Amino acid sequence: MAVVKFRKVAAKFFALGAFCLFALAMMLPQSASADDETKTIVVLGDSLVAGYQLAAGEGFVDQLQIALEEKGIPVEIVGAGVSGDTTSGGLARLDWSVPDGTDGVLLELGANDALRGLPPETTRENLDAMITRLQERGIKVLLAGMLAPPNMGEDYASAFNPIYAELAEEQGVALYPFFLDGVAGEANLNLGDGIHPNPVGIKVIVRKIMPTVERFIQDMRPTP
Repeated sequence: MAVVKFRKVAAKFFALGAFCLFALAMMLPQSASADDETKTIVVLGDSLVAGYQLAAGEGFVDQLQIALEEKGIPVEIVGAGVSGDTTSGGLARLDWSVPDGTDGVLLELGANDALRGLPPETTRENLDAMITRLQERGIKVLLAGMLAPPNMGEDYASAFNPIYAELAEEQGVALYPFFLDGVAGEANLNLGDGIHPNPVGIKVIVRKIMPTVERFIQDMRPTP
């Protein structure tokens, strides 16, 4: 009987101890999981993401950061936009524009190639090379598409416009089909030049691209 009584007392003791340890663990600060770690995304692009003629805080990078923070998504958005940059320029500065430790790149280049009438095959080669180099470094890519201006003609558009979707499929990267969706050609959403988004236009771009960016970030997380 003494042995049975001892076992019952021991069982209660260990149960109480386990409960206390659990309660203590719940009171202590929890270590960050992989899902909670802040990711870093570099926005590599041209004047469309460089905040051309916009006040501080009004550009795409800042507005995207704000939108993500409002949703509680722990991501740091780093701007690497250069006004006037082409895909050739982006390729030339890729390695120093995208530092080690970067988790993802939002690649927005090609608009200036089209405005200057550069050969679409060159644009394709440069974008392909950038995606390849980034993926070799273990950096995920979200490719932001662009469309040729109507004044470039149908032949140019038919060669230029499919580049982004085809590269995304070939390279297996995320795609946002048209960066200026909902903004291009809308006078009230652009600066006086009719090309660059104004602050309201930037907000439209951010709102439209957010679901794609959120999925892109989610794909960076390890599968449970």
